[in-house]
Amino acid sequence: KRLALTWHIINVLGISDSTLPDIMNMVENVDFDEPASLTYKVRAKKIKRKSPISSEDIERKIGGVLYNKGYRADLVNPDVRYRAVLTDEKCIFGRVLASVDRGSFEDRRPQNKPFFYPGVLMPRLARSLVNIARVGPGSMVLDPYCGTGGILVEAGLMGAVTLGCDVQRKILLGAGMNLDFYVPDHSLMFQDAGNMALKDGCIDCVVTDPPYGRSALIQARSLDILMKHSLQEIFRVLRPGGRAVVVSECPVEEWAVSAGFSVVDVYIQRVHRSLTRRITVLDKLQ
Repeated sequence: KRLALTWHIINVLGISDSTLPDIMNMVENVDFDEPASLTYKVRAKKIKRKSPISSEDIERKIGGVLYNKGYRADLVNPDVRYRAVLTDEKCIFGRVLASVDRGSFEDRRPQNKPFFYPGVLMPRLARSLVNIARVGPGSMVLDPYCGTGGILVEAGLMGAVTLGCDVQRKILLGAGMNLDFYVPDHSLMFQDAGNMALKDGCIDCVVTDPPYGRSALIQARSLDILMKHSLQEIFRVLRPGGRAVVVSECPVEEWAVSAGFSVVDVYIQRVHRSLTRRITVLDKLQ
């Protein structure tokens, strides 16, 4: 239920080179321990689509191996699902343990929510940030730049206690509409992220997507000042051992270290030609 960017969870049964003879040799030597009375379905996925072997051909040949071992195919409602994943160099074959319901994220796309405002994160990315922050049931999660509440919705659906702040009243009211629809138990505050009316160490996790990019409304003398002050405040309100995940357009590591954080990792995501996101993971060690 937590996963956002995953399609399937697979119990790996074998790994081989990506040539057809190697794939078939690997599959033929797999120890299939399911009862022969169970039905199966095989699907293959090419990651970069450069392999000369077609997905349909792999599915058919692997299915033939299973058939020869006494299993029966059922493409509609199988008892067991197998999946082969092909990269340029390797084939990973295994049994599907579970599949992620990605449709629920599509249902929560920004334009489908009660209040819409352009330029916000998609639900899958918001959920991923929440996961990186190690949010769990009962965690007190703060988004000091909550916008329309997308991050808080994903945290709330995971059982977290959510608190959001923003300096735009209209947007804050919209966040309330969205949160009321998905996770009614929440709190919102009209306040500046650089000067929050919160006690020291009262927050478990901070996940936030501050304003940036050409369309962002920056209510500070500069983006630098905004980020410096807000990182200092985030460090103050975060409990020792807590984690913050901050999305930005520019590097924030120097400001974060100056505020007292330890930088865990930085992930780069290219959005389009004029925007590259930086996802910075920060821990408060003391």
